[in-house]
Amino acid sequence: MSDIFALKGDIAFSTDIQTIETRENHYLVCKDGKVEGVFDRLPEEFKDIPVTEYKNSIIIPGLSDLHVHAPQYSYRGLNMDLELLEWLNTNTFPEESKFKDLEYAKRSYEIFVEDMRKSATTRAVVFATIHTEATRLLMDLFETSGVKAMVGKVNMDRNSPEYLIETTEDSANDTLNWILETANKYQNVKPIITPRFIPTCTDELMAKLGEIQRKTKVPMQSHLSENLDEIAWVKELCPDAEFYGDAYDKHGLFGGECKTVMAHCVYSTPEEVERMKERGVYVAHCPQSNMNVASGISPVRRLLESGLKVGLGSDVAGGSSLSLFRAMTDAIQCSKLYYRIMDQSAKQLTIEEAFYMGTMGGGEFFGKVGTFLKGYAFDVVVLNEEDLPHPQEFNLKQRLERMVYLSDDRHITAKYVEGNKLF
Repeated sequence: MSDIFALKGDIAFSTDIQTIETRENHYLVCKDGKVEGVFDRLPEEFKDIPVTEYKNSIIIPGLSDLHVHAPQYSYRGLNMDLELLEWLNTNTFPEESKFKDLEYAKRSYEIFVEDMRKSATTRAVVFATIHTEATRLLMDLFETSGVKAMVGKVNMDRNSPEYLIETTEDSANDTLNWILETANKYQNVKPIITPRFIPTCTDELMAKLGEIQRKTKVPMQSHLSENLDEIAWVKELCPDAEFYGDAYDKHGLFGGECKTVMAHCVYSTPEEVERMKERGVYVAHCPQSNMNVASGISPVRRLLESGLKVGLGSDVAGGSSLSLFRAMTDAIQCSKLYYRIMDQSAKQLTIEEAFYMGTMGGGEFFGKVGTFLKGYAFDVVVLNEEDLPHPQEFNLKQRLERMVYLSDDRHITAKYVEGNKLF
């Protein structure tokens, strides 16, 4: 890789949630892994740098998946007639228990990481399992793949099958030791604290995880207000909590100094939304999963209007596809259902908003990621249109919208992460 190089072609990127900039036949310059700028002609200082031209293609920022379960990849698309809690007991827990066997974990995780490498995702926030060794293995695979990831060793010390449960002490101690070992070990991978959700984590464990976060400054991920039965269960388990999110917040695990991303937020109350806004909590909107396990329709328009930071999650295997293009289109379609069925004052999402959530909105969880403004990480995906012929003339914005709805891995012909070309 050259320290300075350029890509030439038709370029599209968000500058804010309402705006997609489109630049035809422009140059996108990378310097030391960062975006130097988008130019109609190369500035004099860059006139001799290497240039790769991509014809019949659209150059876009890499996508950020804020919520995905690596060990669930092998059973995506199975038992999708079940609701969340029954689905966990039928699919998730039996499968995740297999990851105590490192050979099985290796076979499964190699498939998952390779498919993510080939996808349009350049950054991901990932659940592993309670098994520390298998989690280290997953981190090793991500490091080699070139995809940037935050990977979490899952915590579970109650309301879990005997074959998939930890003691409180072991869960906390293993988590701390794992974080200390891996926090500075990799270039592409970082640890993230990962209590599965409140029903499987005691107050004692949550308090210990809060102490670990204050000591290590590691971010946190979990689930929030996804399913009505789950919310009722949390209320029963944590009667002193004002709302679901307060059960995290009581232990300091709800944003603030350390970043937090919460998946779903389908039924977040106004009080919960306000607390999330105060603490800077990110929402991972997972529309396909919400439909598959019959959780509901997230009021994303209301979350955005409330000032929350919202990105997208594939939530495999609640979602059946790693494609964040699919997540974008599902988000738009679900917002139309929410508008039509539940609240006709809630405007439907636009392509600009969905594309922003998949790029710049979700990318912000990782820092300056998800756009081609100067100083942002040079994360790039090139989409080739040659096998999607059309008789009419499209402008670049229309071509991008069409690719969002029609694209799959076959159209991804190049991928860069912080200036490193993966393929």
